[in-house]
Amino acid sequence: MADNDSRLDDEPQTLKERLWRIIFEAETPAGKAFDVLLLWAIFLSVTAVMLESVDSIALKYGNVLRIAEWTFTIIFTVEYLLRVALVRRPIRYMKSFYGIVDLLSCLPSYLGLILAGAHSLMVIRILRLLRMFRVLKMVGHVRGAETIMRGLLASKAKITVFFFAVLLFAILAGTLMYLVESGEPNTSFTSIPMSIYYAIISITTVGYGDMVPATVIGKFLTSFFALTGYAIIAVPTGIVTSELLKSHLGDPTSDACPGCGVHGHLPDAKFCRRCGDELK
Repeated sequence: MADNDSRLDDEPQTLKERLWRIIFEAETPAGKAFDVLLLWAIFLSVTAVMLESVDSIALKYGNVLRIAEWTFTIIFTVEYLLRVALVRRPIRYMKSFYGIVDLLSCLPSYLGLILAGAHSLMVIRILRLLRMFRVLKMVGHVRGAETIMRGLLASKAKITVFFFAVLLFAILAGTLMYLVESGEPNTSFTSIPMSIYYAIISITTVGYGDMVPATVIGKFLTSFFALTGYAIIAVPTGIVTSELLKSHLGDPTSDACPGCGVHGHLPDAKFCRRCGDELK
């Protein structure tokens, strides 16, 4: 009997609590079903936008696709408003990554009434499929993405120095190529900026082939630039990897913060990692 009472105490007693469990939590059957249906709606809405960009399909099924577009827009608008109404700190949610994405997934349809072609921006809804990580118990992958972002931010000073060093090398290399190749007939190295473009393409080993050196010295320099590119391309990778190792965190849970709705808290966390609200 005591067990039954404790289970009843755990059940949400108000409509707001029930909606919270369904919309923000993926642990309950209703919450998981809601998230799965939402993912399908996102996928279908993005597919409809893509199909509408194909002239032959739009000509034949344009009206159907537009009806589908507005149906999904209304669904996502209601869902966004419910999320804002259910969290304790609406502004926190609205300023969060998922809050911004949820808002942007609704706006293009309404902007399309004013600006022609704005509805095509609805493909941004594909970002909402990131919620599948939480639904499929893969919150660790979301946390991994955040770890990568922290690693990139922590290494931004070193990456900036590296970027400007490579840029300086490309400017010098492009100027040198201009001095070597500019005197050749029908040359593509008509200016220093064009030569710098060629140097960047060579250093990054992209090699479009739209500009080709004619002199032996120019070909030798191009080979040197390409080999140098292979040598330096590993530098930013090593910098970011070092910062990633420093920012490694433990495995998070899929619990949502009642204040801002963010997920990915550590198992022993008592307060939200984003807004500081107490976790229940």
